[in-house]
Amino acid sequence: MTIDEVLQEIKSEIEAKLPPNISIASVEFEGPEVVVHTKEPGKLVNNTEVIRSIAKGMRKRVVVRPDPSVLLDPEETIKKVKELVPEDAGITNFYFDPDTCEVTIEAEKPGLVIGRYGATFREIVKEVNWTPKVARTPPIKTSIVNNIRQLLRTSADERRSFLKSLGRKIHREISSKDQWVRITTLGGAREVGRSCILLSTPESRVLIDCGVNMSTENGTPYLYVPEVNPINQIDGVIVTHAHLDHSGLVPLLFKYGYEGPVYCTPPTRDLMALLQLDYLDVSAKDGCKIAYESAMVREEIKHTIPLNYGDVTDIAPDIKLTLHNSGHILGSSIAHFHIGDGFYNVAITGDLKFENTRLFNAATKDFPRLETLIVEATYGGARDFQTSRVEAERRLQDAVKKTIKQGGVTLIPAFSVGRSQEVMLVLEESIRKGVIPEVPIYLDGMIWEATAIHTTHPEYLNTEVRNKIFHKGENPFLAECFEPVDSAEMRARIIAEREPSVILSTSGMMNGGPIMEYLRAFGSDKEHTLIFVGYQAEGTLGRRIQKGWNEVPLPNYDGRTEMMKINLNVKTIDGFSGHSDRRQLISYIKRIRPQPQFILTEHGDERSCLELASGIYKATRIPSKALVNLETIRLA
Repeated sequence: MTIDEVLQEIKSEIEAKLPPNISIASVEFEGPEVVVHTKEPGKLVNNTEVIRSIAKGMRKRVVVRPDPSVLLDPEETIKKVKELVPEDAGITNFYFDPDTCEVTIEAEKPGLVIGRYGATFREIVKEVNWTPKVARTPPIKTSIVNNIRQLLRTSADERRSFLKSLGRKIHREISSKDQWVRITTLGGAREVGRSCILLSTPESRVLIDCGVNMSTENGTPYLYVPEVNPINQIDGVIVTHAHLDHSGLVPLLFKYGYEGPVYCTPPTRDLMALLQLDYLDVSAKDGCKIAYESAMVREEIKHTIPLNYGDVTDIAPDIKLTLHNSGHILGSSIAHFHIGDGFYNVAITGDLKFENTRLFNAATKDFPRLETLIVEATYGGARDFQTSRVEAERRLQDAVKKTIKQGGVTLIPAFSVGRSQEVMLVLEESIRKGVIPEVPIYLDGMIWEATAIHTTHPEYLNTEVRNKIFHKGENPFLAECFEPVDSAEMRARIIAEREPSVILSTSGMMNGGPIMEYLRAFGSDKEHTLIFVGYQAEGTLGRRIQKGWNEVPLPNYDGRTEMMKINLNVKTIDGFSGHSDRRQLISYIKRIRPQPQFILTEHGDERSCLELASGIYKATRIPSKALVNLETIRLA
């Protein structure tokens, strides 16, 4: 059956289920969605149960759009929307796309635009016929979110053409009579960095993550092997989360000729663009080889298809993808693949946190079906047990209080995404409750921009923080104690004044970034404190200081390297990690439903991957194996 015949069959099926007073103008594929055009959008929006029933019956995502002939004039539409939406919603902008018949409404409180159970949304459709898309106005100004939204608006025609072409590719007829599933490890096996796995069937190939290893010269996945090529025939790329060891080289694929989709959650799209552009900037400043140009990041954004947790999405003729919360950072996900018509199911955890934290709910453990699980092993070694979250917070408070008392500065090198925001929430509450004295908390590097992205997507935060933001009007990230360092002059002033304060600064492993200037200024004085709250990879400056080196090489302002004495207090507080320790990983495996038949470990050093695989088997008797780079394993 041809694609056009499939579309005609879908159209007939929809028409048969709709009331007789609603007509369908056309049906087409756009990426993974079936787009239905009608001249009666107001009537159809009141028949949401019918649409849901149709989508469930076809097992496809169905989107209803109006026919262009029935659209209200844009100026009249704005007037009507403002009449229907409460003023408290704080509408800040309208953007019209006549080709998709969509109006994007940016508002400070999107929930008031949607209304209780979608009532206001439906009224808008009935009155103006445009399809409303509701977007949150970022509470903190963020250039990256604004630039992404602007790029998507200006490239709407190009993106629509891409989606239509992709839709026909995804919904093509299955040609192979064979059924099998294989994975090939292209990076991240028995190492931390350059995560990359190829999932293959006779019909399709998808790539899960494409990261960079920042701590070694051999930092690129094995993208040249035959299994991957030609790259332009890969059906899709799935990014589990935004950290560079998972997303850093996705734009490189576009440089190599990839033109397909990138699937991830909306916050992952925003955060990975932020981190990738910073990666290029730091590489240029350090005189390193530039892996790709910023234009490739823009191509990646134009080809990204954002998916919310729980959305079941066709990404190939024989593969459905569902993203689930992994509890690691904002928008991080477990990628679950349903292959064939119930033939096989694989889940890849990405980075995993099986514990409720200040930012996120614990990782999802329930799946419809599951045969193979590929799990991270960063802290999977037999002796890898982390401090409890409560104890970690107490130790942080004690260290900061002691440093303030002796007139010192607390330096916290932190990844801009994840650990920084966790520590911010602890410090904000500690100051608000008087646990530590009121001192400024300076945020340097990309931390403030990353925090702004967190405030743009509060629906991805945990239940408690969401309730504070949505129901109490309290946003802890907007507390007065936080001061973004927005210039070199401000940084110089902080260093010159040497007043008691807390400085959160990138980079998290001290291999560059503003933290180097603070270390140079405060590292030789005993009254100051350096606190590590995140993973320090072998070979990084952070790891050397963590190990107790009392003298380390630092690049000088003129490019030369000089040795520096480390006299400040050095502490490691590991309870803030976004990774599960061995105890949590084993607990997660035991509590997954349904239990997998086979488990593979990756994303950890060799010892951690081997010991976790062994520990899983001893605890559950589920066959387990530590993956090796460049091996191909047949799963079914």
